[in-house]
Amino acid sequence: MQTHELIKALAADTRRPGMPMSVAWSAATVIAVAIAAAAFFALLGPRPDFASAAQTLRFLFKFVVTIALAASAFGLLRVLSRPETATGRLPSYLAIAPALVVAGVAIELAVLPAGTWPARLIGTNSVVCLTFIPLLGIGPLLLLLLALRHGAPSRPALAGAVAGLTAGGIAATFYAAHCTDDSPLFLAAWYTIAIAILALIGALGALRIARW
Repeated sequence: MQTHELIKALAADTRRPGMPMSVAWSAATVIAVAIAAAAFFALLGPRPDFASAAQTLRFLFKFVVTIALAASAFGLLRVLSRPETATGRLPSYLAIAPALVVAGVAIELAVLPAGTWPARLIGTNSVVCLTFIPLLGIGPLLLLLLALRHGAPSRPALAGAVAGLTAGGIAATFYAAHCTDDSPLFLAAWYTIAIAILALIGALGALRIARW
């Protein structure tokens, strides 16, 4: 190939439209939620007393926390998918979910006798929680990492960890509908560990999948 032909070929490549990042993220998010939902209903399903539990603040509080985490992490993830982009105040929004958990735990400790704290903390579903939140979140995490690869993150490990937080928030939202442990103490301990597992997997996975 002669030089001028190579130049024309390179110019043609630059004119080929790729998938816009907004489309990639929208598609990845919708499919990620669908995969988590499918896995949830196939493996777990809602708790038997879902209707009555939905009338209690402690049950609904779990969803406020997990959705806040998923939304704040996803907003930061989209920014981190672009190279050298200022994140602004987005990282501070990640503190919303932990702050809610701390507030919930403080209220729980204030209103319940100290003798009940260990039982509330350990709960009855700790192993199930540690198993199924990562299991429900691994599919969404893979999709988010693939979407991240479509971008060009300059800090892939950080972006991958945030992808794990996003996937963890999605998975925990579905799992919360099954979990019968509604104590903020249980949420602070076991949900946090389960989501941290996905964040670690995301950080390690992004180094291979989203590195450029």
